[in-house]
Amino acid sequence: MDKKILEKYQEWVKNVGKDKDLEIELKRIEGNSAEIEDRFYRELEFGTGGLRGVIGAGTNRMNYYTVARATQGMADFISAHNPTPSVAIAYDSRNKSAFFARTAAEVMAGNGIKCYIYSELMPTPMLSFAIRNLSCAAGIVITASHNPAKYNGYKAYGSDGCQLGLEDSEAILYRISRLNEFKDIKTIDFDTAFEKSLITFIDSKVIDEYFKSVRAESIHKDICKNSGLRVVYTPLNGAGNKPVRRVLKEIGITDVIVVPEQEKPDGNFPTCPYPNPEFKEALEVGLALCRREMPDLLLATDPDCDRVGIAVPKTPNGIEYELFSGNEVGAMLLEYICRERKALNTLPKGAVTVKSIVSTQIADKIAEKYGVKSIDVLTGFKFIGEQAGKLEEIGEEEKFIFGWEESYGYLPGSYVRDKDAVAASMMICEMAAFYRTKGMSLIDARSAMYKEYGCYFHKTDNIAFEGSSGMGKMKAIMSKIRSSCPKTIAGRDTVVFTDYAERTVTDLINNWHPPKSTELPKSDVVKLMLVDGSSIIVRPSGTEPKLKIYYTCVADTFDEAGAVQALIAEEFAKLIGIT
Repeated sequence: MDKKILEKYQEWVKNVGKDKDLEIELKRIEGNSAEIEDRFYRELEFGTGGLRGVIGAGTNRMNYYTVARATQGMADFISAHNPTPSVAIAYDSRNKSAFFARTAAEVMAGNGIKCYIYSELMPTPMLSFAIRNLSCAAGIVITASHNPAKYNGYKAYGSDGCQLGLEDSEAILYRISRLNEFKDIKTIDFDTAFEKSLITFIDSKVIDEYFKSVRAESIHKDICKNSGLRVVYTPLNGAGNKPVRRVLKEIGITDVIVVPEQEKPDGNFPTCPYPNPEFKEALEVGLALCRREMPDLLLATDPDCDRVGIAVPKTPNGIEYELFSGNEVGAMLLEYICRERKALNTLPKGAVTVKSIVSTQIADKIAEKYGVKSIDVLTGFKFIGEQAGKLEEIGEEEKFIFGWEESYGYLPGSYVRDKDAVAASMMICEMAAFYRTKGMSLIDARSAMYKEYGCYFHKTDNIAFEGSSGMGKMKAIMSKIRSSCPKTIAGRDTVVFTDYAERTVTDLINNWHPPKSTELPKSDVVKLMLVDGSSIIVRPSGTEPKLKIYYTCVADTFDEAGAVQALIAEEFAKLIGIT
């Protein structure tokens, strides 16, 4: 074992005391080189996604000391740029989320920074809203989004309500790197800080204003009241239970059945080890309830309630339910918003929709039909929020009508700067109610959309790379793709290769290299366009030890497109060495 790793371990053994769980864990792994190395071979890196890691002892874990150290660095950065700064703090249902939120508040208060904290768990978008509503310099939400129960995380936000950009994240990381977690942290007891008004709970007026802003995005504001829409809802043991039920009640949907096993907050997620609404496994308990209750719609929000997934009956009898992809829901919501706002003459001139580069191109066709400008940005909702901010700077924020990404994140307005599953749940129900009044199901509406714009088949493969060697393996794969881009995949020539890290596009047919051919910021992403219109996008996840591969195929039918995708994915995996 590296001497520095052992010395760091011994330092922690001598100094931990704020969390008894850490003392127990460190004692348990004494003498176990592999376990010690895994916890101390690196520090959790503070990036644009903040921190995220397994809960436990060590510099490579989420715990009191890594949270306190990150917050001290953030406090130093905030204080250097604001004479009287304040921050907003929220947290979800994960294990130790409330404890880590109090830790962050104690450190901020210890640095003389005013803290506004929610008195109970709240969705991530409500943190974004509070930052702007309370004119805070920054915000923090303790969550690991949809990761398994062993994870927790720390998302950092700027005064605009967006997650921090690269420049600010790097400035904070520099400050963090100069701190010792046992010697350099300024802190004050939570109750003492509360008595001194350095920490206060966020007022109910802020919460009410948030819901008012969400309801303002509704298009047909009374359509749900008499629609007879029946909904089964699962918060997946997360923060969405109260907020989603409240907004549905306020728009007139009263027949809502909550999945009992997944209703109450529980960071162990006992019925869904991977609480991600993208995956059917997380929804099995809800789908079983649907088969008994036969609702029109299943809604599922992730633990911090910024993503939402849906399932709908395949047939009128409600026995079988089909999950919709994030691409399908995003495209359908975009079409609904564009068409109905245009019909009501509320679609602003110069309207803008924003999506990530890995989201479906069918959205471009929809936007073109309704005269809406479609903007592509890098993966990460902060880039979508930034576009809303740019419009606000010139007094045109009303032009931002919809932002979304294929990973189940949607935002129907500019009132917050992050994806919002509370508002998305409202809009999905409204859309379902609207089609119901037209004698159509969401299955019917989706079929109509594909009939008009074409059949786009999408699939995302997530390749996990755990442990200390995982990051190296992912870097090696990305390097291999860049240095020897496959010229042919499943009998289809690669015609264009885009490297977003180098900001270059290469026409492999004519060997053309236009300088700075993409205006997007540098990012560790590559894209391959094939001669038949298929595409492959590869990127390391910014929040998990995973390599994400996005496949898109277009054909006359889904069966045809799916067969093409299967062939391409099988051969591409072999070519880059992940089989």
